[in-house]
Amino acid sequence: MVYLLNELLTHWIMKTIKLLSLLFVLVLAGSCNAVRVAADYDDATDFTTYRTYAYFQPGIDKVDISDLDKKRILRALDEEFAAKGFTKSENPDVLVNFFTKARKEVNVNQFNGGWGYGWGWGGYYGWGYPGYWGGNYTSVSTSTEGTLYIDLVDGKSKELVWQGVGTGVLTLDRDKKEERIKEFVSNILAQFPPQKDKK
Repeated sequence: MVYLLNELLTHWIMKTIKLLSLLFVLVLAGSCNAVRVAADYDDATDFTTYRTYAYFQPGIDKVDISDLDKKRILRALDEEFAAKGFTKSENPDVLVNFFTKARKEVNVNQFNGGWGYGWGWGGYYGWGYPGYWGGNYTSVSTSTEGTLYIDLVDGKSKELVWQGVGTGVLTLDRDKKEERIKEFVSNILAQFPPQKDKK
């Protein structure tokens, strides 16, 4: 009877450990989906004077991604600039350029479900039942982390005045690409125009 109870307890603990490990991995995967953003800008620039834009085509032509993804990024940029009251112009206040970087990530998550103590003595845990150490759970996954840089260049001086950067996990799922790219672009451009600290 005691042996049966120990077996049931051990089985229950192992299932709990595996479930907790899986939940941990899912929470970790969910947090990886967030786009981390940052921005830098020229303090001397008056961003309130900018109302029109155009794309810096020579720079965009050099971006090493598919033309389909370029179109997705350009559509997302158009939507964001329109929402901010910008219009396209042949004589723009700012030129918009972007470029990308990507790197492969290998994620190894380990969970050790071992026990550190027991109910018995003499090297045994339980009532005459040898100590049982919970199993180790390891999950290995690969993902591609991408970084999107958006540059704004003053139309007259041709100097970089603002740069936004977003980093996050990319998707190969065609149905989710558009949404993911929009998420990158909207999160980055949420930093523009910069809110300068009032001194």
